[in-house]
Amino acid sequence: MDFNMKKLASDAGIFFTRAVQFTEEKFGQAEKTELDAHFENLLARADSTKNWTEKILRQTEVLLQPNPSARVEEFLYEKLDRKVPSRVTNGELLAQYMADAASELGPTTPYGKTLIKVAEAEKQLGAAERDFIHTASISFLTPLRNFLEGDWKTISKERRLLQNRRLDLDACKARLKKAKAAEAKATTVPDFQETRPRNYILSASASALWNDEVDKGKGTGGSQAEQELRVAQTEFDRQAEVTRLLLEGISSTHVNHLRCLHEFVKSQTTYYAQCYRHMLDLQKQLGRFPGTFVGTTEPASPPLSSTSPTTAAATMPVVPSVASLAPPGEASLCLEEVAPPASGTRKARVLYDYEAADSSELALLADELITVYSLPGMDPDWLIGERGNKKGKVPVTYLELLS
Repeated sequence: MDFNMKKLASDAGIFFTRAVQFTEEKFGQAEKTELDAHFENLLARADSTKNWTEKILRQTEVLLQPNPSARVEEFLYEKLDRKVPSRVTNGELLAQYMADAASELGPTTPYGKTLIKVAEAEKQLGAAERDFIHTASISFLTPLRNFLEGDWKTISKERRLLQNRRLDLDACKARLKKAKAAEAKATTVPDFQETRPRNYILSASASALWNDEVDKGKGTGGSQAEQELRVAQTEFDRQAEVTRLLLEGISSTHVNHLRCLHEFVKSQTTYYAQCYRHMLDLQKQLGRFPGTFVGTTEPASPPLSSTSPTTAAATMPVVPSVASLAPPGEASLCLEEVAPPASGTRKARVLYDYEAADSSELALLADELITVYSLPGMDPDWLIGERGNKKGKVPVTYLELLS
């Protein structure tokens, strides 16, 4: 118990000394040991890395899980070291609602069949989203979180220890300065004949005792303060070196985060490519459904004459319903025999790749130039495209009309 009390008193004294030194520095009453410019740059880069890593981590979590309640729940499960329960994605939930609606409204009706097809696509989108969230969490979020909860905590701990060592060093410098000032003052022995009161007579024994105390104080306080300063300087230099090595490790952290960023972009690219492929397949399937859009009195898009190049370029690729004038076989035969009109042909640039659904359509490659024209009575969403000896129907929304 006695040892603990002594240690407690010693710690309290050290804490008080540091607090006094810190307060005097803030008020400009004490000198402060400054770190070199390179060390300050390392500290600034480390702080910047930590701040931006936190922001990127939090916003990526919002991107992967927009629901704040779900994020809080997942955070609590992680802190309790419990497995996060599997959560249904929004796409999968929508797919379930559409499937239930089709079952109740009639799966054999055009609306019911379409609901079933869309539900299948939404389920695939939900599965792709689940895979993307899982991959991004492992390859991107986990390394960022490990840096903040591991490396950065170690750096912060060593920086606090370095701050304490610096306060101890500056306190020792202040004590040495005061000790030297006291020694300089003590070297001048006061003249008792001048300083004592007129009615006071100093005895010979008292005068001898005063001189002994002055001689004993010379050099003792200064040497002790110098020894404490040397110890404090050694501890400060050792801690500064440890902290510097940790701060220089931030460069390796940047390299690791760069690799994780490439992995995140790769997983995001895969996810959006899967979504695009699923939706493109869905639109093609819906376009082949007979009577899917029965009852539509107006065309799905404006006539060709009112479709400007900028409008076509701003439109995302949508596969409209294939409402041709004849069955595919007959249309294919007719297209080979039909000659382009003498006037009305135009050049068009292909915006996106398009895979022909049947022999009556013309497959397209992005950025290629083709000749297009329209036939009387033809669906305004489609044009006849020619590329060399090949001819076929092409969707207007995939083209940018040039001339």
